[in-house]
Amino acid sequence: MTRLPASIMQDPGLQSVFDAIRAGGHRAWLVGGAVRNALLGEPVGDLDLATDAPPEAVTQLARAAGLKPVPTGIDHGTVTVVAGGRGFEVTTLRHDVETDGRRAVVAFSDDLDQDARRRDFTMNALYADRDGTVIDPVGGLDDLHARRLRFVGDPAQRIAEDYLRILRFFRFLAWYGRDADPAAVAACRDGRDGLDRISRERIGQELRKLLMAPDPAPAVRLMRDTGVLDKVLPDATPGRFDALRSPAPWLARLAALSQADLTDALRLSRPDARGHRTLVTALAEDWSFNRIAYRLTGDLAQGAALLVQTGASGPRPGWTDAQAAARPLPIAASDLQPYLQGPALGRGMKAAEEAWIESGFAMPPPALIDIARLGGEAP
Repeated sequence: MTRLPASIMQDPGLQSVFDAIRAGGHRAWLVGGAVRNALLGEPVGDLDLATDAPPEAVTQLARAAGLKPVPTGIDHGTVTVVAGGRGFEVTTLRHDVETDGRRAVVAFSDDLDQDARRRDFTMNALYADRDGTVIDPVGGLDDLHARRLRFVGDPAQRIAEDYLRILRFFRFLAWYGRDADPAAVAACRDGRDGLDRISRERIGQELRKLLMAPDPAPAVRLMRDTGVLDKVLPDATPGRFDALRSPAPWLARLAALSQADLTDALRLSRPDARGHRTLVTALAEDWSFNRIAYRLTGDLAQGAALLVQTGASGPRPGWTDAQAAARPLPIAASDLQPYLQGPALGRGMKAAEEAWIESGFAMPPPALIDIARLGGEAP
């Protein structure tokens, strides 16, 4: 018998939700990612529950127990129960009535096996009752221990229910898998045209999660081999991506994978789109470490430094030194205003910055002012 660690199941908020549902004569189970990650020894995030209680009953029982129910996904049977200042998603057992490749119409159920058969991967179809005993309706435990990613039931059918599951397959392979079920890989290859029916935003979200994995390269190579990568990023440069060393920020991995404008293609947020363009520029112009350290900070700086040394046999020397040496320009516009105004002042400041970067942040202010005056006078 397999049990989850007591440290997970003894969470006070989780226990209060269990107790509230059981007080009405219903059953509840911890389900999905929390069970999977706890068994793998990975960090456990959200604690989600499945129950045979209908959403209305969950709402009433939560209130009766002094908890706060929030109808976050009531049409699909989900009520978020706030306990101890945290939200626990409680979803009624269900089965699919109708699917169109993007979303499902569901009916509520009290059958745990039926609920498990509608889930995507066997390692995500694991449940744990109140004392932590794991229930495995579809053989997920063996797959989990083998790090084998396998669809529940017929992989082509699971994919046809929601074509985004193709990208989820590669994302979960990157995070949790070592062995990809051949039937699943074939189904992803054969069903890849269905991704045309999925919104760019959902595709972008999945790619982001995949590229945040510790080492997404094997999964991305399999995406390339099955034609899935070309479907979502037609101009991908997998060779450059393969040469990028890990660990790397996800935006740097995206910039290595595609240098196109992906703002609309992946519905990137404004900060992410801006960051991606900056990294692509740094890569295309082969920025020096000094320029990167002066212009960028945080993950963007780290990502740009990795990108410009892509393909090198090892880290190019100088990045740490550039980070340590980088300092703000030691002159200001006011130092130039006796000599330059308007556009000429802007040109002068830019020339001074370029000289400052090229000097390794060592040029004295008088020399920078002279360079700025000459630069500002240029038409």
